[in-house]
Amino acid sequence: MTQARMKQILSEGESLTIEYKTCKNKIGESAYETVCSFSNRYGGHLVLGADDDGNVLGVDRTASKQMRKDFANTLNNPQKMSPQLYLSLEEVEIDGQLLLYAYVPPSPQVQSSNGKIFDRNVDGDQDITKYADRIAQIAITKSSSFTEREVFPYVTDNEIRFELVERAKKMATSRIAKHPWGNLSHKEILQSSGLIETDWRTGKTGYNLAAILLFGRDDVIRSCAPGIVTDALLRRVNVDRYDDRKYIETNLIDQYDLLIEFIYKHTNDPFVLIGDARVSVRSWIAREIVSNILAHREYSKAHISRLIIDNEKIYTDNWNRPKMHGQLTLDDFTPSPKNPLISKFFMNIGYADQLGSGMRNLYYYSKLYSGKEPQLIEGDVFETIVPLPKVTNAPQVTPQDSPQDSPQDSPQDNKLSLVLESCDTPHTRDELQTITGIVDRKHFRNTILKPLLQAGKIRMTIPDKPNSRNQKYVKA
Repeated sequence: MTQARMKQILSEGESLTIEYKTCKNKIGESAYETVCSFSNRYGGHLVLGADDDGNVLGVDRTASKQMRKDFANTLNNPQKMSPQLYLSLEEVEIDGQLLLYAYVPPSPQVQSSNGKIFDRNVDGDQDITKYADRIAQIAITKSSSFTEREVFPYVTDNEIRFELVERAKKMATSRIAKHPWGNLSHKEILQSSGLIETDWRTGKTGYNLAAILLFGRDDVIRSCAPGIVTDALLRRVNVDRYDDRKYIETNLIDQYDLLIEFIYKHTNDPFVLIGDARVSVRSWIAREIVSNILAHREYSKAHISRLIIDNEKIYTDNWNRPKMHGQLTLDDFTPSPKNPLISKFFMNIGYADQLGSGMRNLYYYSKLYSGKEPQLIEGDVFETIVPLPKVTNAPQVTPQDSPQDSPQDSPQDNKLSLVLESCDTPHTRDELQTITGIVDRKHFRNTILKPLLQAGKIRMTIPDKPNSRNQKYVKA
């Protein structure tokens, strides 16, 4: 958020999509009611540290960190906000005063705060919990706006891969020790994430399309979502056809890993110094490209999405429900989720960041990577173009063909990082293997466990008995 944009928001006054709160050193309950009402309507801008007329009062600087933490924790607590929201507050300096700001996107489902449902009315929040007709109207409007919410009442537990739900749970709790999912069953995780719901047009309750895309069996996904396929192509020598190809039609969690690995296999990974740290900018770029093509795609159309790597760029396209037409820039971009349920799930398991940050990350890391800015073009087909550095790998490069400085430099970078993060607390080999989703024990040992042990990144809790049944691994 730029100062100029914040001043514009403060000058426009409170409205359907703008709300100011004083909140000097603590976030009041009314702020969460506003988040709820914005979610149920058109989304909106929440500013903390300003009075009702938009005059800047500022928040207590010493309280800012705790306020931002409380905001994120409350929205991610299913007992406080349902469904959970994954938003954070951003600090903005105006005239020597500190403001806290959040853009609240429209939710794909009816949102409640502390068991109550709020709707936005001109410049205020109205409790409509007892007005069933208004709640139903909001639900019907939302269900027709987001195809990921289509309910498939004949999809049962037998068609859902609960081992993937367990894997997602471990990924979330390994990132955040006290993540709310830690105390939830598999069905409760799906329920709290909005993946099981009622279709208010038919009265039927069941798994929605988002649940099927994330956790369905492959045959079920192909039947319910014609737009599931991603075609990954390398075109460096044979530009009319391809030099390497992955034709992927599986759940989104496995698709994410397969697409990340394809990018790693066919691009270089020059490390960049940011401060005193050596950073793999490619890993950030790959993450943003892949999370965008999967989380913001329109899956109702039988349009095969593509990821193409050539000598000059990484290019993706996918079917889209456009909010505007033309190239997006940081100056005029307003975050707008295409599949909020999938996006929120990706945030929980570390596949994506909060809404809007992905585009900023892509611009930042792309310039570090190649010296050039990416292009994001919105239309019926959404296109992303990320320039590559001039020096590129050979057409059939494999992970072993590239010199590796450390385990984090390899094509298993995302899995290595995930294991390393998990080892803040001791884990067994089976637990770590489940977190990465690697089925083969030998492959896990050779590509993940051994490199981290040899690099001194992790250690055994029982080093004298490496094959002990009680052996665990922890960060060194």
